[in-house]
Amino acid sequence: MIHSSFSHVQTWVFDLDNTLYPPEMRLFDQIEVRMTAWVMRELGVERDEADRLRQHYWSLYGTTLAGLMREHGTDPSGYLHEVHDIDFGHLVPDPDLARGIEALPGRRIVYTNGSRPYAERVIAARGLEGLFDAVYGVEHAQFHPKPERIAFETVFATDGLEPDKAAMFEDDPRNLAAPHEMGLRTVHVAPEPTGAPHIHHHTDDLAAFLGEIAGR
Repeated sequence: MIHSSFSHVQTWVFDLDNTLYPPEMRLFDQIEVRMTAWVMRELGVERDEADRLRQHYWSLYGTTLAGLMREHGTDPSGYLHEVHDIDFGHLVPDPDLARGIEALPGRRIVYTNGSRPYAERVIAARGLEGLFDAVYGVEHAQFHPKPERIAFETVFATDGLEPDKAAMFEDDPRNLAAPHEMGLRTVHVAPEPTGAPHIHHHTDDLAAFLGEIAGR
């Protein structure tokens, strides 16, 4: 039973984008447009090359920002502010998800490759304010991105969580490999499963899955 698989968990770690809201809300589409515009302006390249670099850095480093920092010395603070200056009107509150999160025993935290101010705006738009004990952005990982293990180690050390008593919910399967190695229970939140060995559970409905954990 799902409930028994999580009976040891004391800290619940949630990714943000495409995890605490469904992919069809397409919030990240806006961010990608702003990333491309930033790369075009700051690196002086055409749109096609900017899109290629954005995707290349995401694939190689885990985030576009990580690639820009390592290969171009980009200042992360200005970049993060600009690319997250988007319209949150596509997000709507999810009372079922809020009830599922609230029912979880122990600490509940958010950890995203975005920034904390951005995460807090998403949380508010989804009606999830007041449900999390802490919100961590890439700045709290010293700008190391998921899926790098050092990113998780840095944030988890700051939080003080015990990995073997924690679970992580994440839409990108790459970002569950290090948590699995560290001892977390891993849950892939996505429309389709991957079958990757470092993933313990898959769900395409986070609210319903949390309800199963609570035994509802």
